[in-house]
Amino acid sequence: MEGDIEKINRDAERRMAKTVGTLKADLAKVRTGRAHAGLLDHLRVDYYRTPTPINQVANVTVSDSRTITVTPWEKSMVAVVEKAIRESDLGLNPATSGQAIRIPLPPLTAERRNELAKVVRGEGENAKIAIRNIRRDCNHHIKDLLKKKNISEDDDRRAEDVVQKLTDRFVAEVDKVVAAKEQDIVTI
Repeated sequence: MEGDIEKINRDAERRMAKTVGTLKADLAKVRTGRAHAGLLDHLRVDYYRTPTPINQVANVTVSDSRTITVTPWEKSMVAVVEKAIRESDLGLNPATSGQAIRIPLPPLTAERRNELAKVVRGEGENAKIAIRNIRRDCNHHIKDLLKKKNISEDDDRRAEDVVQKLTDRFVAEVDKVVAAKEQDIVTI
C-alpha cells in the first residue's frame, strides 16, 4: 500500500545518494596536478604480510601545493612505502630523505588534462547509468504492486513521478560533481 511505496522511494533515494557518494570517492583519486593526501588512499603496502593502506602505516601530509610528504611510523617501512608509490598507477616518482618520503607532483600537460577530463565524464556517465538502473528497479517494484492490486493506477503514476523527480535530482547532482572536477582538472 502507501507504506510499500514510501519504502521503495526511501530505498531509491538511499541507493542514489550512495551512487553519488561513490562517484565523489572515485573522482577524488583522479590526479588534478594539485597535491592532496587522499591521492594515496587506495595504495596498499605489505605490512608484515598484510596488505595495509598507506595512511595506516604512515603520516600522509601535504607540504605545499605540489608536494606530498609521507612519513612512515616505522623505519623499516620507508623502502616498502616508497616502492608501493613508485609501482602504483599514479606515475609518481618519490624521493626519500631520511625517514620522510617526498612526492613531487609534476604539472599536468594539456593532453593529459583532456584525457583526465574524459575519464571524469565517463565516471559521471557510469553514475548516471547506475541511477537510471535504480529508477528502473523501483518502477518495476511499483508495477508489481499495481499488478497485485495493492495500489491504484493513480498511486502508480504518483509513485513513478516521485521516482523520476529523485532521478532528475541525483542526475543533476552527478552533473554538478563532474563539472566541478573537470574545472579542477583544467585549471592550472
